[in-house]
Amino acid sequence: MNHLKLNQLEQDLKRGRLSRRDFIKAAALFGLSASVPGLLSGQNAYAATPKAGGHFKVGIGSGATTDSLDPALVATQFTQIILKSIHNYLTEVKADGSLGPELAESWEASPDAKTWTFRLRKNVEFHNGKKLAASDVIASLNYHGGPDSKSPVRFMIDEISTMKADGEHTLVIELVAGNADFAQQMSDYHLVILPADQSGKIDTASNIGCGSYVLKSFEPGTNAHLSKFDNHWNDQEGHFDSAEIVAINDIAARLNSLRTGVVDAIDRLDIKTLDRLEREQNIRILETSGNSHYTMPMRCNLSPFKDNNIRMALKHCIDREAMLETLLRGHGYLGNDHPIGRANRYLAKDLEQRSYDPDQARHYLKKAGIDQLKVQLSTSEAAFPEAIDAATLYREHAAKAGIDVEIVREPADGYFSDVWKKKPFIMNSWYGRPTEHWMLSTVYTSDAKWNGTFWSHERFDKLIKEGRSELDDSKRADIYTETQRIIRDEGGTGIPLFNNYLFASHKAIEQPEQLGNDLDLDGLRAIVRWWRTG
Repeated sequence: MNHLKLNQLEQDLKRGRLSRRDFIKAAALFGLSASVPGLLSGQNAYAATPKAGGHFKVGIGSGATTDSLDPALVATQFTQIILKSIHNYLTEVKADGSLGPELAESWEASPDAKTWTFRLRKNVEFHNGKKLAASDVIASLNYHGGPDSKSPVRFMIDEISTMKADGEHTLVIELVAGNADFAQQMSDYHLVILPADQSGKIDTASNIGCGSYVLKSFEPGTNAHLSKFDNHWNDQEGHFDSAEIVAINDIAARLNSLRTGVVDAIDRLDIKTLDRLEREQNIRILETSGNSHYTMPMRCNLSPFKDNNIRMALKHCIDREAMLETLLRGHGYLGNDHPIGRANRYLAKDLEQRSYDPDQARHYLKKAGIDQLKVQLSTSEAAFPEAIDAATLYREHAAKAGIDVEIVREPADGYFSDVWKKKPFIMNSWYGRPTEHWMLSTVYTSDAKWNGTFWSHERFDKLIKEGRSELDDSKRADIYTETQRIIRDEGGTGIPLFNNYLFASHKAIEQPEQLGNDLDLDGLRAIVRWWRTG
């Protein structure tokens, strides 16, 4: 396991979370000091010059027969990585966590952050030969807005007052209110840019993008085949000639596929088998740490979860330390019942860490007028790899507070269509988001499309609107600190852990020196950014 620890230390050093002095001390504790000089000089054992050619096949631990490539309906990592490979966005989150250009080569905001001007690249071609223009961006963004939109990012587009083209390659967007994070939000994986037709609409069923790869075939919940787009504007990406994405929901089958060479890479490693996987000479284990977290949402519009005393009792039954050690074996950090992580700017570091306390849980049960409670908890590996074990561990801990947790094992296929937002108490997970406003307004405001708890809080909603347009950094920090406290103490979600991303590849596949940590598999850019050496 030592090389995993070293890899994580290296990532923390690169992202400024660890000083060089602390890096050396921590590495020495694991007997890794001999490797330090090369790492501090910026050398990575896996770094090399990208090589073009070959086929890449990746096994993904989520997929369902209900999968869709409609950018407003994408729900699983299986479809998300397809979108990231065949489409481009206005902006992108770079591997170092900063915001970089993609289809927009530059942008600027007015002093009040209400008017945004994006200057588009002039050499971008769609897979059907059409050249990118500002009208394509307008049509693609408009698809997600309006009262009839099914898109979970509708709230972002409904913030827009007007969009207009200033020539072919300049786009001016006027917002209803200032939003300092607007350019960052344009990197959301839903907001793909497709070609507009003569009526100013996009055809989402065409799957025509302007990304590094062209979609050749797609079978929901099963597989997708891609081929390299020879006319892509960025010759620094898209090294494989072709790629295949295969949905393999069962972790054992996924691991076996990697070991036997059926696939070149997989996501969502099983913590319990890392020791054995590490001994595989032809396999490379990779790890990044960001804002990804495990959640336990409760539907606040249903009894008994309408009562915040019940929700607080259930939150106090989470033994976070035990879960971190037992489930993740240290590959993550403690959650505090709010979704803001270490990689976010305004993490409320001084907010008291909630701990396992059966007595406090009993206290809240009494405030609710009961001595005992029985609840059902739905879980599946589709939620996250350790979700079944997490539910089992939680049942044991909750029993000490007089709470009987009945575990309901749900099918992986259809978990996010048949369980999430439908069953009253479930296991779930989120990637997190680069900014506080983005995360909180995506899942926790009253009108959020992905508000799986149906929680509504007037003060919280007001703060989110204020935080979006507040340009004073100190005031913004105060706003987001209060929102984190409200979610922790009144929200409908228990958040026990922030998990590192653990994935693996065959050693014939190479990666860039620095991996993206905003999403799994190098920010879901593995197909675009990796290459084959053998």
